[in-house]
Formats: sequence, structure tokens, C-alpha cells
Amino acid sequence: MARRLHEQDFIISSVYDVKIQTAQVIALELSCPCATSLAEVTASADVILTIVTNDAAMRALFQKDALLQNARGKLFINCATVSPEVHQEVEAACQAVEARSLEACMASSITQARAGTLYLMCAGHPAVFAQAQPILQALSSHCRFIGPAGSAAQVKALVNMVMNINTAGLAEGLGLGNALGLDLSMLREVFAETGANSRVLETDGEDMQNRDHACFFSAAHAAKDSGIALQLARALNLKLPLATATLAQYELMTKVGLGELDKSGVAELTFKNRTVV
Repeated sequence: MARRLHEQDFIISSVYDVKIQTAQVIALELSCPCATSLAEVTASADVILTIVTNDAAMRALFQKDALLQNARGKLFINCATVSPEVHQEVEAACQAVEARSLEACMASSITQARAGTLYLMCAGHPAVFAQAQPILQALSSHCRFIGPAGSAAQVKALVNMVMNINTAGLAEGLGLGNALGLDLSMLREVFAETGANSRVLETDGEDMQNRDHACFFSAAHAAKDSGIALQLARALNLKLPLATATLAQYELMTKVGLGELDKSGVAELTFKNRTVV
């Protein structure tokens, strides 16, 4: 995303990451400082984009001695998939120091981020959404305003819950086809022309067949996101058996050391000749 914005003539003031070597490489490439603290990031820019792994990491960013140090007038665009209540907490924390925040959840992956074709689901105050438009448009091919803080995170959790169910279902279909001795290329072609078709078939089917699980969206992240959706369901006393079963599959991947594979790696659990548990 930093590369994309740089190419679109935005000034990248600094980069920061817990993976210091990664940040240093990007900083050198983009001719900008590699910040050594979160407060330095805020001091260097008018708009700060954040992308982290989970609720705990998000909360750690938005402390008064971290990103919110001297943050008055700053705009934070937060792209992580975290719990809706965390996005609400972040908005309140930003408002307390006279800063602004916008939730900008991404329903895309690395390839789209690099090309500026992300699908962004945004939430917060409409005026803040309008202010962020130049950056959002440079990063996305579709940008949808959902509603108040937390609402985009709800939609993103549902998107990933359904995607994960589809991925696990496809892995079972191809796994059974493989066990039956069917030609999987033929089977994928038939799936594509019938009710078995899905976006996941397009993105993950061949990878499942060829055991190519280079990571674009990890199994560990799939488990985290399905977990967020199920937390929402439990709060409403709603049972989601398919989502529950899918979460168990991705949690199993993490348990057996496959959590850093792409979500397509769930096929490693369903192909008869690949049994890892």
C-alpha cells in the first residue's frame, strides 16, 4: 500500500513495523525515514494508515504514549480486521485527543493492495470518510461507506466467515474427488460451470490441487476472522454450525503448525494422501 501511494504521488513520511528489517527495506526503497517509535510516525504525517493483526495489537497502537501522542488534528485510517468494539474504542480515543479515525476494512489481498484495486469497507463519520477520499480512491477500485464505527468490521467479519466456509467446502469437494480418483482439473472445470462455482474456486482451487499455499491470507488469520464472526453470533444467541466447523479446521491447521500457510492450505487436512493429523 505504501508503494502504491508513493506511485500515486503521495508523500510517504515514514514507515514503521514490528518487523524492523521489512520496514527498513521499504523505507530505503521509498526514500523515507524508518520510524523508531509510534509517536514518531504520528509526528511525521498528517494521515496515518494502520494495519495490524489482532485486537491486542490495535489497542496497543492507540495509546497516549504511542500513536496518540501529539495527535491533535491527525487522521488515522485503520485497515485491520479486528473486533467491531475495538474500532469503536479507537474512534473514541482519537476524539478524546481531537484526532479523527476511519475504519477501512479490506476485502482483498496483497495483489490488490499493490495494484490499488482493494475493496474497502469504511465506517465512521461521513465527514471523515469524505476527507479521506483521495487516499481511499488511490488504494481501491471499490470503496463502500457502511455506517458508524464498528459496522464495517461487522461486514468484514461476515465476508471472511463466508469465504472461509467456501474455502473449507471446496477443500472437502476436491479432497473427496481426489480420493475417488477423479481428474481434479476436470472437476474444477465442472465446478466452475455449476452451482459449485465460487470466487474461492477461482483463487484457491488450482492451488489446492497443486499444493501451492504461498500465503496471501493465512490460515491463522482465517481462524481469527471466523472467531470474530462467531463472537458476534454468540452475543445474539445465534448458532452457526458451518462457521463453527470451519473455525475448527483452521484452528487445527494452526495447532499442527500450518497456520502460516495460505487459507487454501486447509486442503492439506482433507486430501486422503496428505493427512497431517
